[in-house]
Amino acid sequence: MNLKDIKLTNPYLELPKLCYEKVNPSPLTKPFLIHANDEVAKMLNIDISDHNELTQFVNGELKLQGADNFAMCYAGHQFGHYVPRLGDGRAINIGTVINEHNEQYHLQLKGAGETLYSRSGDGRAVLRSSIREYLMSEAMHGLGIETTRALAIIGSEHGVYRETWERGAIVLRVSPSWVRFGTFEYFAHTKNFKELEALADYAINESYPHLNDEPNKYLHFFSEVMGKTARLMAKWQSVGFNHGVMNTDNMSIHGLTIDYGPYAFLDDYDINFICNHTDQNGRYSFGNQPRIGEWNLRALMLALEPLVKREQLEKVINNYGRLYSRYFLYLMGRKLGFDEVSDKDFNLMKQLFGALESLHVDYTLFFRTLSHYTSERKELLSLCLLHTPMNEWLDEYDIRLKENRSSTKERHERMLKINPKYVLKNYMLQEAIEDAENGDFKKVDALFTIAQNPFAEHKEFERWAGKTDDKFKNLKLSCSS
Repeated sequence: MNLKDIKLTNPYLELPKLCYEKVNPSPLTKPFLIHANDEVAKMLNIDISDHNELTQFVNGELKLQGADNFAMCYAGHQFGHYVPRLGDGRAINIGTVINEHNEQYHLQLKGAGETLYSRSGDGRAVLRSSIREYLMSEAMHGLGIETTRALAIIGSEHGVYRETWERGAIVLRVSPSWVRFGTFEYFAHTKNFKELEALADYAINESYPHLNDEPNKYLHFFSEVMGKTARLMAKWQSVGFNHGVMNTDNMSIHGLTIDYGPYAFLDDYDINFICNHTDQNGRYSFGNQPRIGEWNLRALMLALEPLVKREQLEKVINNYGRLYSRYFLYLMGRKLGFDEVSDKDFNLMKQLFGALESLHVDYTLFFRTLSHYTSERKELLSLCLLHTPMNEWLDEYDIRLKENRSSTKERHERMLKINPKYVLKNYMLQEAIEDAENGDFKKVDALFTIAQNPFAEHKEFERWAGKTDDKFKNLKLSCSS
């Protein structure tokens, strides 16, 4: 379907007026298309072969049938402190597409100009942060992790000032939901309980329609969100992903990874790694993410108290730790190639993490190398500064592998499908950004190819499969990254 033939709907605008503010995009100067995601276009059943038309659409110049642009209102706990009103400060929703499978996806422009919620900001996004979000959302999808995605990214000659003058860009983001934990907090804290209930009904219908006829649907809703959040945290930890800004306004009711800012994949394994230099106390450090997932769920729980009894919500959230551990154990068992896992495997995993950290071993490279392991240890030991701790762990691992019923070949095949050869580390993204700022987008194209299939060999990109150079390891980034 051509862009001009699409008829958008706007289900969110059926909510009370307090939930949003209507606003139109402000187009960038001299826009140009950097990259378009054909896979997302197919998912939306949209023909994007006309790049001029697509660029106009992403730039907010082409208004589709049924479009009624708006920014969403929400609050949130930022670094543990409640901020009573945040909202879409640089994102403008342009409508909802329903594809041929009756799935709905909400289209949103990030960087399209000022909104009511910009809070003295300009509502713009710069090229570097837009490239990071565009590539990483696709990379997370490629890894099998729930995430928002993007249809396209455009650049421009539009000047945007941050620490210095940079060029503006816009990403057209796509998601089955943009409702956040902080959306519920806003209406609960302002005691707008009718709006809170309307929002809960909307979120259930949007993300959990099977609950519509449940007699205690709001409690079941919270239980579903809790379960999805626990699973998401386990997936982040299993691949070594550090989000960096797990504020409640950056937490998705749908269980998605959203709002990519100062994120990072681990280089050397470091449980205390902090990717956000603003986070001086390490609230959102890599190892702290599961606990913060629960903290944020408790903030959501308090927001839902006008709809559900506190003791019922408490019973639900008390299962979070058990669910998270179960998901994490399962995922790590698969990464280690076990046919089945049990609680006794936690000790072997803890021993491994201790060895990886003390030996400064690259997390992704280790598991990819382990995916080829027979009994020959030379390649694995070459990753380590010292051999004794790794040899001791491999002795235990060899014993554990004897419990497998599958063959070594079958184990290798399974492990290569869950242990990526590539993740988009920050030094790789920085290379692409620096070239892009000089008008060369070849590395954006290359990293997008890797992002869509991180488990493939991609021999032409082999240099990105090795360990990170010491001078680029574990960099910290700002929230504007």
